[in-house]
Amino acid sequence: MFNRYCKFFSTNKKYVTQLLIDGKFVNSKSGKTFQTINPATLTPIANIQEADKEDVELAVQSSKEAFENGPWRRMSAGDRSRLMFKLTELMQKNADELAYLDSIDNGKPLTHARHIDVDLSIRTMQYYAGWPDKVHGQTIPVDGPFTVYTRHEPVGVCAQIIPWNFPLLMAVWKLGPVLAMGCTTILKPAEQTPLSALKMGELIMEAGFPKGVVNILPGFGPTAGRALAQHPLVDKVAFTGSTEIGLEIMRSSHVNGLKRVTLELGGKSPNIILDDADLDLAVKLHNDAIFFNNGQCCSAGSRAYVHEKIYDKFIEKAKEAALKRKVGDPLLPDTDQGALVDTDQLNKFKHYIEKGKSEGAKVEIGGNVINRTGHFVEPTIFSNVDDNMTIAREEIFGPVVSVLKFKTIDEVIKRANSSSYGLAAGIITQDINKALKISNALRSGTVWINCYNAFGVNTPFGGFKDSGIGRELGEYGLKNYTEVKTVVIKRPDDSFP
Repeated sequence: MFNRYCKFFSTNKKYVTQLLIDGKFVNSKSGKTFQTINPATLTPIANIQEADKEDVELAVQSSKEAFENGPWRRMSAGDRSRLMFKLTELMQKNADELAYLDSIDNGKPLTHARHIDVDLSIRTMQYYAGWPDKVHGQTIPVDGPFTVYTRHEPVGVCAQIIPWNFPLLMAVWKLGPVLAMGCTTILKPAEQTPLSALKMGELIMEAGFPKGVVNILPGFGPTAGRALAQHPLVDKVAFTGSTEIGLEIMRSSHVNGLKRVTLELGGKSPNIILDDADLDLAVKLHNDAIFFNNGQCCSAGSRAYVHEKIYDKFIEKAKEAALKRKVGDPLLPDTDQGALVDTDQLNKFKHYIEKGKSEGAKVEIGGNVINRTGHFVEPTIFSNVDDNMTIAREEIFGPVVSVLKFKTIDEVIKRANSSSYGLAAGIITQDINKALKISNALRSGTVWINCYNAFGVNTPFGGFKDSGIGRELGEYGLKNYTEVKTVVIKRPDDSFP
């Protein structure tokens, strides 16, 4: 796979670089473009057309026309499902290319992009392709001579704004349920990683979706993103990204009327390791929890709470495991950790390393930028951390973990819940009673017991508190794009029960 695709793209740079509006790939109205940069080599990949307010207007009008007057809403559920399965087949056919695009655009290892991101994206689209003819309401018995039933109808025109950490996967998490419910959408990929979303646009048109059902606008948040969130014809806004930007999306979305809004935001997830844990398993799960995808995961286990009896042993074993991780060229098959996505993330990493040191935490391993071309950094473990330190409170979004010591279960529950975030948590123990006690007490949308980052396409994902509003994946994900209509019919013969 590596040699075939690396050679192909080194000589055939056939990237999709235009906006997808009303079924056609077009240049931006302003003529502006921006470069997408390979963070592992710091070389430009392609010049991408930059969507602005005028392009947003065209895309929204296209989505509105497709929703109200096009064939999409009148299409049978079975036909909509068949189109989605066709798209899934095209994703499978182009799986290696999609993985390559995410690897060079994001900096993640190609093996991870192919066998985690792309595989899960395909399974997600397959899952939602099976839903269109299974979404139905209820018949409700009521008093009086009435027949009452409910209909589940599409919410309408949707704006979907996605992040750069899992470019293809986040696009599909949004597109799957919106297509299954019969909505239309304008998808705005992150400016750092637009390539796989644009390739998906090409596959969507090849599959035969009607024009305007999916429009794709690469661009920047303050321009394209804000214009989408504020547009009066947009019925629903879905955003995945930082809590700070999520709050701005929430404010912007209500400028021109009330919109449905769902937000999948940040996290500072605790990973709680009890003294009876299998230490080798705990270290493996801990390192995967924080270092997977270079720590650029909203659910990353960035706060490791380790029982005082095993704290020192855990630190030593965690250091040994971190040293074995290979940081380097994302295109090589044995690379564990690639490059951070851009200069902003690199500077953020450096800021938090210095902040941790200045507040008294100890760098057990890592903490350095690697001296080579690209945004490469070392996996980093801090010890001697307390809950009030900046590195224990703020989301770093990099391969940096704070290891904190605790004594009792009640204590660690309180400390784990002290964060303003509540996206995910982990528990490692051999005592199921303790695991369930902690799990039930944690204010987190997902709790993993003796595992971490175990995602299923049919299991809901989302956060408590500042980690978001709503759930993605599974049947729960369809609710984000559903309006429930109640129909009441007066029966002519009121003698019938």
